[in-house]
Amino acid sequence: MSASLEGKTLFITGATRGIGLAIALRAARDGASVAIIGKTEEPHPKLPGTLATAAAEIEEAGGRALPVKCDVQEEDQVREAIERTVSEFGGIDILVNNASAISLTPTAKTEMKRWDLMSRVNGRGTFMCSKYAVPHLEKGKNPHILNLSPPLNMDPVWFAPHLAYTISKYSMSMCTLGMSLELKEKGIAVNSLWPETGIATAAVKNILGGDEMIRRCRTPDIVADAAHLILTADSKSTTGNFFIDTAVLAEHGISDLSPYAIDPQAELLRDFFLA
Repeated sequence: MSASLEGKTLFITGATRGIGLAIALRAARDGASVAIIGKTEEPHPKLPGTLATAAAEIEEAGGRALPVKCDVQEEDQVREAIERTVSEFGGIDILVNNASAISLTPTAKTEMKRWDLMSRVNGRGTFMCSKYAVPHLEKGKNPHILNLSPPLNMDPVWFAPHLAYTISKYSMSMCTLGMSLELKEKGIAVNSLWPETGIATAAVKNILGGDEMIRRCRTPDIVADAAHLILTADSKSTTGNFFIDTAVLAEHGISDLSPYAIDPQAELLRDFFLA
């Protein structure tokens, strides 16, 4: 099995920044083609990156880019984005469901519009993108679906502080659980990947505590490197897993994680689904 994504086509949701962009750039360095799925066309004061800037970075890294404005809540837009990708690149080999909405509020303080947003983006969006990608993945080379979602753990401690968010993320993980078996005979791998620590993204900075919290995080590259190792593995034998980024790297002999640290002197912030 090739350790490169050269010649592959990836459809990555939420790819204008953060983890999605990092995965796209890692694939681009292999010479892959990437459909960048996102909503940001104009610069935002709190959210770095647009479809255009992401496309430019991917092209500069050595890949081919197709920026597609698409809200994963909208079925027509998802269907059209899939069709555009297939028309442009000839197919889809890899789907990365990275787009996600987050609101870390307890039940009484969770507005129903936030519940609806998280449910539609996280669970429904993952299911819908997978649904429309599967007919093309069946024809793909070593096809994979990778969901950015945590391991399933039914201990109430993971639900109580932010029930609505946990339900929405676990719905993504349940897609992994069910589709991995459903699609196994088709040779399509379905796995989840989640970081052991906080990752330096706009969401962490804006929601969890600004620059001080970012200092305790790792860069998105650690997730991208782990994703690359998963996506180059044999799709027929690597499926139904809930991977943790550091464990994936360790399995491949990568033990020095200091290059991923934002501040090597700061105490790392363990992800709250794994703390």
